[in-house]
Amino acid sequence: MDMLQRISIDPAVRFGKPCVRGTRLTVGDVLGVLAAGRAEAELLLDFPQLTHEDVLACLAFAAERSGGVGRPA
Repeated sequence: MDMLQRISIDPAVRFGKPCVRGTRLTVGDVLGVLAAGRAEAELLLDFPQLTHEDVLACLAFAAERSGGVGRPA
């Protein structure tokens, strides 16, 4: 599965903000927790519906949106 397929944008969910598919957690929520210095393991414990791959998808989405270098081969 392409990492970015784990992120959905639905106007009916969280005002159309990008969310982890099947949840109401936004990419911004996930990145905000990580940016605050919390470990990924803590994030995954607090939100058991998330997976490591979901966190990577949030990072990939943010990189794509910011005009990042691109995806690794």
